[in-house]
Amino acid sequence: MKYTTLPTTDIKVSKICLGTMTFGEQNTEKEAHEQLNYALSKGINFIDTAEMYSVPGRKETQGSTERFIGSWLKNQKRDDLVVATKVAGPNPGLSYIRDNMGFSEAAIRDAVDKSLQRLQTDYIDLYQLHWPERSANIFGIRNFKSNPNEAWQDNFKTVLNTLNTLVKEGKISHFGLSNETAWGTMKYLEMAKNENLMRPITIQNAYSLLNRTYEISLAEVSVREDIGLLAYSPLAFGVLSGKYLNGKPANSRLTLFPPMRRYESEESHRATKLYADLAKKHNLNLTQMSLAFINQREFVTSTIIGATTMTQLKENMDSIEVVLNDDILQEIDALQNLQPNPAP
Repeated sequence: MKYTTLPTTDIKVSKICLGTMTFGEQNTEKEAHEQLNYALSKGINFIDTAEMYSVPGRKETQGSTERFIGSWLKNQKRDDLVVATKVAGPNPGLSYIRDNMGFSEAAIRDAVDKSLQRLQTDYIDLYQLHWPERSANIFGIRNFKSNPNEAWQDNFKTVLNTLNTLVKEGKISHFGLSNETAWGTMKYLEMAKNENLMRPITIQNAYSLLNRTYEISLAEVSVREDIGLLAYSPLAFGVLSGKYLNGKPANSRLTLFPPMRRYESEESHRATKLYADLAKKHNLNLTQMSLAFINQREFVTSTIIGATTMTQLKENMDSIEVVLNDDILQEIDALQNLQPNPAP
């Protein structure tokens, strides 16, 4: 395994982070523990989850992922692991999570305490805001439209003060953003600087061969402001494994959960075929080429992988040994130019 540090800290994390959103929906507790044990045995020390998981979000399974991790975590050397979780932003479809959804001080405190209980731990290493409270171009939205009647009010200072207090109390060690924009990221960073507060150290956004929108503005922010990307959906919901090129496998996510259509466009299918051909040309596995591309980006702190089977997990983890040369990287860029970001 290869390692780096969380930006502005001395916390060592594996370049591959174990994503867990299938725990409780597609994976049983036993299967979750098998994945966690294998990942740990191969050097992964970084685990990511969220209070809303498993996915897709349902009242019946909400919190199951953290509970599965917690029943495993209590038997581990806690200080050897870096555990990240997230507080959900407002969403009418997820009102069952808490009575006070959003990022008020009461809401964040409630969410942290419940996550600590489910995870069976005294502290969370990295606590992330899962998505912004305000209207923003996230989850595939391309065209920003302001809403003059939007209920959200600028509360960046309140959020930062709450998170800083939780750090002082020892409930969280650091905090980060997720599904955030360049404007939101810089707003948090500037506010933290001006108010002499701890700042966010990571951004967890989607990034893959089918979605390189992070490079448009946020990559520069990551490099110049030292705030690292935790890349989620690096295989675009499994599309970049190539398994959908000849139809939908029976138990795949896009078959089981039809609303998850972010990566199902004709453009995504066409681009995936081109990347598959490129991988074959260089005697590479499409999955591992796709992940290796993410692993090598200078602004990426860690690549979040997810799997429903041990075979998938092993294949994903083995990507850390794959290094793409300059010729392959140039060919990847050429394909990106032919079909830019088909699955933002």
